[in-house]
Amino acid sequence: MAKHSTIYPVEEELQAVQRIVSHSERALKLVSDSLLEKEVPAPTPAPEEGEEKSAETPGRLLKGVMRVGILAKGLLLHGDKNVELILLTAKKPTMSLLERIAQQLPKELALQTFSEDQYEVQAHPDEANIVIFSSKEPKMQVTVSLTSPLMREDPAVDRDKQAAGKAAEKGVADVDPADVLKKKKCLEYLAALRHAKWFQARANGLQSCVIVIRVLRDLCQREATWGAMPAWAMELLVEKIISSATGPLSPGEAMRRVLECVSTGILLPEGPGLQDPCEKEPTDALSSMTGQAREDITASAQHALRLLAFRQIHKVLGMESLPASKAGARNRKRRRDDGGAGGGDGEGEGEGKKDKKDDEGVEA
Repeated sequence: MAKHSTIYPVEEELQAVQRIVSHSERALKLVSDSLLEKEVPAPTPAPEEGEEKSAETPGRLLKGVMRVGILAKGLLLHGDKNVELILLTAKKPTMSLLERIAQQLPKELALQTFSEDQYEVQAHPDEANIVIFSSKEPKMQVTVSLTSPLMREDPAVDRDKQAAGKAAEKGVADVDPADVLKKKKCLEYLAALRHAKWFQARANGLQSCVIVIRVLRDLCQREATWGAMPAWAMELLVEKIISSATGPLSPGEAMRRVLECVSTGILLPEGPGLQDPCEKEPTDALSSMTGQAREDITASAQHALRLLAFRQIHKVLGMESLPASKAGARNRKRRRDDGGAGGGDGEGEGEGKKDKKDDEGVEA
């Protein structure tokens, strides 16, 4: 699609994103190694070195770095400057741990930059993340969010553990640190991890799905009406609509199918809703949308579908109309069909040739 080629990131932007992400990932690995050395006491002489190394592994505070959001899903658009990473911790993340990481990151980032790249690091404890800014154009930023699987507690599991006498086994019940990061934020970051894994498994391999989502992301950024739809809900909706088709769809056909589906009122409050496949409990991915926002998007989709029927989809996509080369070909075809005089001449010419052949046959 012509629109997709204009919103896709240029090569310079892709290289800048790859550069800052790779530098950040390597720097976080060095920070993890540094924290491990400080947490684990100096090893005493022992004959079995293998046992010492295996014993150090559980003591690592930072377990891994995962790409999430538009970076992991391959949905980057031209002009996107911020990408996200999730830093998993072995224990519940705390403000003190976040500050320690933020203090060590600049030094480790400096070891990764062999060119003019320079980075600024800012800690945001209230948001449970650290932001890394690049100084080289195009300027990019990476948001590193801290979370841990321990933040997602299952009440049923907790009851089972209590029934089994967990407190009696340990002697003292586990108590969360006083400066633990906000649970709501950490749960949001865990959900982002699940969303990225689901998208890679279900949407990335679906023909035209990623292209249509990119176009709709651009529409959500340009139009306040569409911007009210949560990004995750939009991705879920497009995947379900395209995967339910009987066969592969071109980007244009897939876009039409999405508009047709939204036009039917699937987003309206009395509609079926949109089940979130990444949650254990039944969850509507559209629950954060107001009734007015749902009606506005439905009406906008209906209007876009009418424009599409009259070959004016460029007004919806925010682009110039395509060159009328194909229209010229259609006009030439209509002139051949509508040219009554020309058609008559052609038929008479054919009849004249036939008569001439007949006369030659008689003479022979």
